[in-house]
Amino acid sequence: MTPFGDFIFFGLLLYAVVPTILLGLCGKAGSRWLLFVTLVMLAVQFGDDLAIRPGVEVRELWIVLGYAVFEGVVAWAYLRWKSRPCFWLALTAAILPLATSKVLPLVAAETVFGFLGISYVTFRAIDVVLCIHDGLIKQLSPGQYLAYLLFFPTISSGPIDRYRRFGQDWVRKRTRAEFLDDLDLAIARIFRGFLYKFIIAALLYSHWVTPLVKQRGFLAKLGLMYADTLYLFFDFAGYSAFAVGISHLFGIRTPDNFNAPFLSRNIRDFWTRWHISLSFWFRDHIYMRFQIAAAKGKWFAGKHTANYVGLFVTFGLMGVWHGLALHYILYGLYHAALLCGYDWFARWNKQTKRWGDGPWWRAGNIVLTFHAFAFGILLFNGRLTPHTPPLREEVVEKADCTEVIGYVWDRTQPGSPHAVDIYIDYGWVARVPANELREDLRDRGLGEGRLGFRFEVPSYVRDGHSHTIEVRLVGPNRELHGSPEVVACDR
Repeated sequence: MTPFGDFIFFGLLLYAVVPTILLGLCGKAGSRWLLFVTLVMLAVQFGDDLAIRPGVEVRELWIVLGYAVFEGVVAWAYLRWKSRPCFWLALTAAILPLATSKVLPLVAAETVFGFLGISYVTFRAIDVVLCIHDGLIKQLSPGQYLAYLLFFPTISSGPIDRYRRFGQDWVRKRTRAEFLDDLDLAIARIFRGFLYKFIIAALLYSHWVTPLVKQRGFLAKLGLMYADTLYLFFDFAGYSAFAVGISHLFGIRTPDNFNAPFLSRNIRDFWTRWHISLSFWFRDHIYMRFQIAAAKGKWFAGKHTANYVGLFVTFGLMGVWHGLALHYILYGLYHAALLCGYDWFARWNKQTKRWGDGPWWRAGNIVLTFHAFAFGILLFNGRLTPHTPPLREEVVEKADCTEVIGYVWDRTQPGSPHAVDIYIDYGWVARVPANELREDLRDRGLGEGRLGFRFEVPSYVRDGHSHTIEVRLVGPNRELHGSPEVVACDR
């Protein structure tokens, strides 16, 4: 179940929120309660089975808990045997599960590993290892470490908290007045989250993004540049608002992730306002460490070379963190180039005073910064790079009382014929070849596009009752995505 993704999750969340409010009013909503609720909510969020391989399923919760135990052992072992070789070993081990989840599907088809949020949780695990290395963490409490690593409001998409900051809230005893302050902020952020994610973002996606995706040409790409940017902001900022609000309710004052980013006057200012927890994590743990190492080792002769190389290293890694696809890497390198260009321009303008500082100049800076970022979102979403066809897609697009429509694609067998079996009320009805020409699928790069199937539902189904329509792939005998479908048919 995706956190904050639908109203079912919020309904289940009430079982944790209501007791927390009652305990908080009595000054009893402390760290033990937080850890208990986190474990319960993890069971809710990761209660489904994960298909690691075809026919091999594992409860996702066991993967999450196993990951937490592994990272805990790495951190405690490094704390116990702290040395330079152990540091590199611990850092490598902390990154290993995330690296495996990224690389494994590329080298072993149809094999997956990981869970929703493994990237964000890995950043927390690395933060602990680095803080131990810097001497900022002297001991680890098992309960605090587990709660920090897997804190349920922020596990899937952040914000990325820091262990020492989290620890201050973990040991803090809230008074009734402090709880009421946190409750007030929580309510405000939760309402903001509903406005951003379920109203504005939903409207943008359905009425702007979706229609433009189906179009081709320069104007469609230009429209998507704005549509994708605004949708991404309101969707992600809405999720972050939920996470921050629920965190405060449980006494963890998770930092904000956004601060009016579209009012930024330059790209450097933008990255202090957008996805703040991520950009500051990379700044502190990658960029600054690179600068210190470069200065100590005298790696570069140029005055500004270390800064520029550090930016490309930092944002290149940020791109790889999002994914190994070309468009993610280009996105990271693009922002590194923007920041290097701005640094050069700022120094040039300081000497020449060619670029002014009045209100119209500032407005122009804001407009330019927004467009520079929006163009980057086209890169981020893969709108400007060739699409790699998915490994497999087996989809029922429509199933009602008149017809069943869908398609079957398998990149490993692009020219092999496919067929589907149609079942109505769990009884076999027909076998239909999936070889109908679909130009939209061909335009997406799915072979020659002869992948579609269409089946006319028999008239006896339209009897005024509900029926179950199921579509299964011939051979593997697995259900297609979108199947089964229960339909109510009029006479």
